Amino acid sequence: MRIERDIINQFKAWKEAPDRKPILLRGARQTGKTWAMETFGKECFKYCVKFDFDRQHELKSVFQTTKDPERLIKELTLYCDQPIVAGETLMIFDEIQECEEALNSLKYFREDAPQYHIIAAGSLLGVAVKKRRMTVPVGKVRIINMYPITFREFLKASDSRTYDYIESLDGIHHLPEIIMNKLRTEYRRYQVSGGMPEAVVALLENKGIGEVEAALQGILDLYELDFAKYAEPREIPRIHAIWHSLPAQLSKENRKFIYKVIKSGARSKDYEDALMWLEDAGMIYRVFSISKPGMPLSAYEEMDSFKVYACDCGLLRRLAHLPATVVTNPIANYTEFKGAMAENAVLQSMMPLMDDQVPYYWTSPGTAEVEFVIQWGDEMIPIEVKAEKNISGNSLSVYTKKYAPHYRMRFSMQNMQYNNGLLSSPAPLAGWIDKWMTIINLVLLQVVQDERI
Repeated sequence: MRIERDIINQFKAWKEAPDRKPILLRGARQTGKTWAMETFGKECFKYCVKFDFDRQHELKSVFQTTKDPERLIKELTLYCDQPIVAGETLMIFDEIQECEEALNSLKYFREDAPQYHIIAAGSLLGVAVKKRRMTVPVGKVRIINMYPITFREFLKASDSRTYDYIESLDGIHHLPEIIMNKLRTEYRRYQVSGGMPEAVVALLENKGIGEVEAALQGILDLYELDFAKYAEPREIPRIHAIWHSLPAQLSKENRKFIYKVIKSGARSKDYEDALMWLEDAGMIYRVFSISKPGMPLSAYEEMDSFKVYACDCGLLRRLAHLPATVVTNPIANYTEFKGAMAENAVLQSMMPLMDDQVPYYWTSPGTAEVEFVIQWGDEMIPIEVKAEKNISGNSLSVYTKKYAPHYRMRFSMQNMQYNNGLLSSPAPLAGWIDKWMTIINLVLLQVVQDERI
C-alpha cells in the first residue's frame, strides 16, 4: 500500500526554488526518510542516484581527496549506473553521518554548484553529530524534519472520501454524524498503529494486529540496539530508564516529568544528557512549562518543569503494553493513560505544522493546567485536550479569565463548533489547525469590514 507523505510536496517546492540549498533531512528512525527521498527522486527527476555511506565505505575516500563539487561529481559518477546531470538528477546522500567530509561538502555544493539537487539524511543524525563533534554547515543547508505518518496522511490512505470531505470544508460547523463516526473509528485505529510506516501498512492492509504489534516491537528493539551502539556507555542505562519510564510518567494525573519515577533518589543533573540524547534522536518531545503566555513563549520557559511525550503514539502504546482492543473500545476505562494517549496523538498531529517548534504548557499550581500553548503568528493560543466527549473541567476557563486570549482551542471527541473565540474541534482534526485558523481569521476580518460599513 502506498501512503502519500506530505513531505514530498515540500521536496517539490524545494526543487523549483530559485535560491535552493541542499536538504539535510532529520527524523527518528523508521519514519520513512529513505523511502521519501527515493520516491521523490523517481517521480520528479529523470535520474536518481543514491550513495549510502554506511554500505559503500569506499565513498569516503572520494570526499577525503577533494572539496571541489565538479571533481566530486566526476568521482561519484563511477559509483552509480545513472548520469549525474544538473537539474535532471537527484543525488541522495544516505547515512551521511558516517562521512563527515561528505557532510561538509554540502557547503561547497551550495556555494559553488547550487545547480545540483542534493538531499542528505542519516540515522540518529543529531546524536552522531554531537558524539563525533561533527560540523554541520549551518546556513548552507536547509534542515527539514521528517515526522511519523500523521493522522491526516493516515486518513487519506484509509478513508479517502472522509479525507476529501474534511479538505473541502470552507467553514467551521457541526459535521454530519456519519463523518464524526468515521473520524472517531479511524482515529482510534491510528492510535493503535501510530505513524511508523511499517505498522501503518500492516494495519491498513489488514494483516492482523499480530503484524502491527510485531512491527512496533521490532522498532522498539531497534531503538534499544541504538542505545548500545550510539550512546556513551555510562549513559546507556539512563537512556533506557527514561525511555521505559514514559508510560509511568504519563499515567500520572499531573504529567510533569518526575525524576524519582525513574529511580529513587534520581537527580536532574544525572539524567539531563540522557534526555538530550533521546531528543536528538527524535524519540521524545519535551514540552516545557511557561510562567505566562508572553511573546515570545520561549522567553517564559521554565527549564526545570516539563512533560515528556513519545514521538509516536503507537510506540508509546506498545511500550506501555496497552492492548489494541482497549484503545479501539470507546468506553474502555484506562484512567489517566487514556488522557496521555490523547495528548500524545494531538501533539504528534501538530508538530509538522509548528515549524519544528515544540509547544509549551501552562499550569496554575493546584488549580488548572492547559495541556499545550502554541505561538501562532503573534497569537498565544491555549489548547485543551480531552480523551473522549467529557469536556468538564475549568482549566481553560481559569486561563481565559487570567489572560483573555483572542483564540482558544479544545480537542476532544465532540463535534466541531466555534463560539466566541473558542474552537471546539474533534481531536482527529488537530492536524488541520492551519486550515481552521485561516477560516477563523477570514470570518473575523469579514466581521470587522461589516462593522466599518
